[in-house]
Amino acid sequence: MISDENEKKVGKNEMLYADLCLCYLSLRNNCWTELLTICMQCLLKVALKKEESEEVQKEVEMALLTLSDIEYYNVERELFLDEIKEIIIYHQEHRNLTQLAYQSAWGFLTNRLFNDENLEEVIVNDLHFVREARREMEELMKYVYWKREKEERGKEGKEEIILSKWLQNLGKFLFFSRLRNEEYSVLVKSIVLAFRSAKDNYRDICSQCVESFSYSVINKNVKVEDLLKRGAVSLILEEICRPTLNDFVTYESLEFFVKISKKLKEEEEDEMEEAKRKGSKRKAFEKIEEEGYEDIIICFHERFDFLNRDRFGVLSLCISDYFVNV
Repeated sequence: MISDENEKKVGKNEMLYADLCLCYLSLRNNCWTELLTICMQCLLKVALKKEESEEVQKEVEMALLTLSDIEYYNVERELFLDEIKEIIIYHQEHRNLTQLAYQSAWGFLTNRLFNDENLEEVIVNDLHFVREARREMEELMKYVYWKREKEERGKEGKEEIILSKWLQNLGKFLFFSRLRNEEYSVLVKSIVLAFRSAKDNYRDICSQCVESFSYSVINKNVKVEDLLKRGAVSLILEEICRPTLNDFVTYESLEFFVKISKKLKEEEEDEMEEAKRKGSKRKAFEKIEEEGYEDIIICFHERFDFLNRDRFGVLSLCISDYFVNV
């Protein structure tokens, strides 16, 4: 049906065509590449609509939300880049999209980093992703009801859902990122704020925040001293010190320290870089020592086997793996 509508030269039912493409991409298991391209171009055309009516806004939102779910398919940039740039830039100037639609436009674009690392420069320098992500997240956090009563927990509102989607975007972006940009350091502060706000009632959001920190360490796009300065290290130490531990956040917090330790042990040829590295190690060590991190980890020994089974991972029983060795 999609192919038939696509091939019509006259008399094409545009609404039916768009609905068919929405259904196909939403229900797909594996996409036929040619059909994926046809559907993607159809929905990008819908998303480019500029009318401000509620009906058109809903069409645009559904088109972008569906596109954002196309993750690791290889799509040539000439098939989408001009259109998605136009959508994002127009919104930055006119604020015509809903919060979900705007997040979804970015979600579609950051998913393309999996197959095209060169997109990062466009995302950061031309479209100002970091600035926009910070602004959107901080705006959403104003409207999340963070202090839910016990019986209300687990009932997410739209702001929490969109905030969680932004954090997913950031995690993917930091995972695939290869550039180093000073803006990324400021982004850490916003993620810290999201974690602190969510820590009592929204543990999935906390988990996403820790993942973002870990990805930034792995790919070296945020310096360890920035994680210290912006409060990420202190935040995760506080999490480990909580009297009631949450298993998946605990596991990811421990992994975060393993990654920092490995990064700070890496050898640097440049003497100035080596001096900076030693300074960062000393600061991290002092912070860990101050918080009593060593005693806490020793107390975790009995839990490691459970955490490994629960998270299908391997946390070492070797205490030194969890410390920054100066």
